Amino acid sequence: MKTTSMLRAGALTLSLLATSVLAAVSPQEAAQLGNTLTPLGAEKAGNAEGSIPAWTGGLKPGAAPLDRGFLGDPFAADKPQFVITAANAEQYKDKLTPGQLAMFKRYPDSYKIPVYKTQRTAANPQEIYEIAKKSAVTTQLINDGSGLANFSQTRYYPFPIPKSGVEVYWNHTNRYRGGNMQRQAAQAAPQANGSYSIVEYNDELAFPQLMEGVESGQADNILYFYKQEITAPSRLAGSVVLIHETIDQVKEPRLAWVYNAGQRRVRRAPQVAYDGPGNGSDGMRTADNTDMMNGAPDRYDWKLIGKKELYIPYNNYRLQSPKVKYDEIIKPGHINQDLTRYELHRVWHVEATLKPGQRHVYAKRDLYFDEDTWQLAEVDHYDGRGQLWRVGEGYTANDYERGSAAYAMLGIYDLIAGRYNVLALINESKQAPVYGKPAKMNDFTPAALRIAGVR
Repeated sequence: MKTTSMLRAGALTLSLLATSVLAAVSPQEAAQLGNTLTPLGAEKAGNAEGSIPAWTGGLKPGAAPLDRGFLGDPFAADKPQFVITAANAEQYKDKLTPGQLAMFKRYPDSYKIPVYKTQRTAANPQEIYEIAKKSAVTTQLINDGSGLANFSQTRYYPFPIPKSGVEVYWNHTNRYRGGNMQRQAAQAAPQANGSYSIVEYNDELAFPQLMEGVESGQADNILYFYKQEITAPSRLAGSVVLIHETIDQVKEPRLAWVYNAGQRRVRRAPQVAYDGPGNGSDGMRTADNTDMMNGAPDRYDWKLIGKKELYIPYNNYRLQSPKVKYDEIIKPGHINQDLTRYELHRVWHVEATLKPGQRHVYAKRDLYFDEDTWQLAEVDHYDGRGQLWRVGEGYTANDYERGSAAYAMLGIYDLIAGRYNVLALINESKQAPVYGKPAKMNDFTPAALRIAGVR
């Protein structure tokens, strides 16, 4: 009897271990990458109608002339194939999100979707493709999907052949972004009448695998380091936020600090996470609305709905052109849709529903990820009453010089308030974003905030 009990206990232990660590895909499945699938896991073939072409490698460096370092538009001569408006939206509803349809109802006279020929521009460096293939067979979910095992040696695209909704989300948060980056950018939260003030900031993004002074094992649970300094208006200037973004945020919560220029003090900032207010957004987005969605997935139950074809913002190079001014972009209710470009692409539809007992202002999120880049294109946010509240649109402009997924800008539209937050604008920046600059651990410490915040 004692032996039988021990065997049963051992079997139970093995069973619990099996459920706590979810297996990666087999080598046979991973062999599809680069063959029937793109190296990142999208369907290489086009659709049956021919409205989505086959992927043939994406854009290469030099696809368009640069403008003082800013990306040029390889498709500047293109004209819309047709324009969706409130008058004809019903005709296209099977390829629109509920959020897009709600925008037509909220702004029937101004919101439109100009649809262009689909161009599958996504491309990454060859070493990133090799990393994705390795990740596919080694990376595993742990802590009920809130963490990743065997990921510290790869760090990009953990699940190019996803089996669950949370795996799709992990591909978005761990996509290749072109390396360490520094940029000057801006955001605005216009009033309902369109009046706005620009908030300017400098931000830096650095990855431990690309930094100096990182000791072995020191940053195994760090995804990236991020620092943002507000430079205008004067009432906000000098405030700095520092984030150490952890991978498994249940094991080790996101570490965040703020430097208050008025008090000249550095403080821990646990509110820079989940539904804490987005920095400089006038309450028009949450902290985890940055990058369309970021941070720990632990407060939601994730359901993979499947793939579908949608008209999503894509190849929006004009929206980040230095020839276009903020006044041309920022309009009442939403950005100037005449400057946008939408294309038909396949997306992964994932539903994130708030877990019982957890807290967040968004009780449900419907998320739509571009299959070629894993980057979020559309997000519908629902409040606790089940009402569609905010609509997020990520205006993709793939960086063909560095081979990375990128946004020209992001918009979070509040259907109830009639306002929105537009962020990551670079049009009027003095210089284009800088990539590949060396970064050191010492640049991303709380002590470094005081130096960055002096004005």
